[in-house]
Amino acid sequence: MDLFVSQLLNGLVYGLLLFLLASGLSLIFGLMGVVNLAHGSFFMLGAFIGLSVVSYTGSFWWALVLAPIPVAIAAAAIEILLLRHLYKRDKVDMVLLTFGLSFVFTDLVEWGWGKDTFSLSEPASLEESLEFLGGYFPQYRLAIVVFGLAVALLLWLLIEKTRIGAMVRAGIDDTRTAMGIGLNVPLLLTTTFASGAALAGMAGVVAGPILGVYSGVDVEVLIPAFIVIVIGGMGSLKGAFVGSLLIGIADTFGKAYMPEASMFLIYAAMIVILLARPHGLFGQAAS
Repeated sequence: MDLFVSQLLNGLVYGLLLFLLASGLSLIFGLMGVVNLAHGSFFMLGAFIGLSVVSYTGSFWWALVLAPIPVAIAAAAIEILLLRHLYKRDKVDMVLLTFGLSFVFTDLVEWGWGKDTFSLSEPASLEESLEFLGGYFPQYRLAIVVFGLAVALLLWLLIEKTRIGAMVRAGIDDTRTAMGIGLNVPLLLTTTFASGAALAGMAGVVAGPILGVYSGVDVEVLIPAFIVIVIGGMGSLKGAFVGSLLIGIADTFGKAYMPEASMFLIYAAMIVILLARPHGLFGQAAS
């Protein structure tokens, strides 16, 4: 397989993993105005819970299904017990709270699983490589591309074509008006926060066989995820998708062809886009 095509596929894989993480983060910010610095912790927690599920059941698929559930429950508890009391206060309070929670989750993970780096086994059915475009590419990575695109499509259908999606869009556009027309905004906030966390936990399981499972992976994935939502536009699912692909491809090609300047390429892309569109590719100026 041509090196360019191989790196392009790897960029799509990384970009779609970022999308699973950044989509929830973007919707949480758009609806709740919460800069959630603990979002990477949900990714890490999902990966470690998935590791335990695989060790007990021997099934990656059970890990993919079960790991996001406790992550979503933990996120719902955080929103109800902690964040809900800070919505009327300065945004800095929520930033500090979620920043502190990230350290709490790191300590919990290290207490429960230790500080070693673990390897999450990919499904046995996807261990081989597949002949693709004149070369061979791991089946698992091709499956991630398909899975990521399927999740993106389902999220778009949910947000754009359902009543629940209309409620989320209404909450993002004008929370006060949404409350005025009778929407149960507290429930909407909790559901959105928990769903975003579940997506992050799922991303942790999917990324486990590629990135590994270790304490500290939360910080490594959170920074590019924030760059994604800045580029794509706060609160925009379309922006999270396009931004994730841009950053995934830029990072992969940068590490392959210019490893010394790979991070520069990511930040350069962000600067160029923000100079042209200060609110991101699909973001809207605050009214």
